Amino acid sequence: MEPWTLIYDGDCQFCRRQVERLRRVDRGGRIETVPFQTADLARYGIDLTAAEEAMHLVAPTATVFRGAEAARETLRLLPFGRPLVWLLAAPGAMFAAERVYRWVARRRHRFGCNSSVCRRGTVGG
Repeated sequence: MEPWTLIYDGDCQFCRRQVERLRRVDRGGRIETVPFQTADLARYGIDLTAAEEAMHLVAPTATVFRGAEAARETLRLLPFGRPLVWLLAAPGAMFAAERVYRWVARRRHRFGCNSSVCRRGTVGG
């Protein structure tokens, strides 16, 4: 099975911690993780500003998910995540999840990020 590709801010300590957690639970190796700083963003149709604002998950079919949608699809790929995906199917849940995702993304500098993107305060758009 071809892996999915998770694109994240490799300079962000908060983001790297989350990716390390993901790697520990992704025992099947279904998700490849790539910092946006080294990813071929054009190949995926992602511009730099979008990559700075949110993580992106690229399916083997080239479908690109961003932000909370990327988180939902990541959970779908993990054995323990399926019940959470079911909860996200509730009416209004993805709307709320996207708001929470943006709130955290805009404030990730408060969670230990030292990335220049985080310090600019432009993330989470």
